[in-house]
Amino acid sequence: MIDLETTRPPCPPFTEAAALQKIRAAEDAWNSRDPDRVILAYTLDSEWRNRGEFLRGRAEIAEFLTRKWAREQDYRLIKELWAFGETRIAVRFQYECRIGEQWYRCYGNEQWEFAENGLMRRREASINDVAISPCDRRFLWDATGPRPLNHPGLNGVGSPAQGND
Repeated sequence: MIDLETTRPPCPPFTEAAALQKIRAAEDAWNSRDPDRVILAYTLDSEWRNRGEFLRGRAEIAEFLTRKWAREQDYRLIKELWAFGETRIAVRFQYECRIGEQWYRCYGNEQWEFAENGLMRRREASINDVAISPCDRRFLWDATGPRPLNHPGLNGVGSPAQGND
């Protein structure tokens, strides 16, 4: 039997290298679109705010992710370090998805807080959606896997602050 409340290195206190490792692991898990894989990074009683939804515990998180990825097709995500402290990491992210025939680029920020064992105990996400044309998509890797190592991060694909949207 798998221990659901296990250690998930790297563990706090975070260095920049450890924060970057944690972020890439989260990005890869979310790009799998597998709720059962994603929830293993969270404590059993993890608390979330995602847009206007408030969730608690792995079961609620898994149900939310199942709904999310049933609706948001062809999902591809990039996360990037914004800041970090001893037990906290802040990221900015963008993802692209299709809902029906309409493509969206979603911009957001997350604040993460970790337990001593490296599992995330709190996640707060603020997200804005922008409708885009299919020709404006930037995240074009194979949707069945993680972002390739040679694909640029957010600084390499443009951002609203750079006037690309």
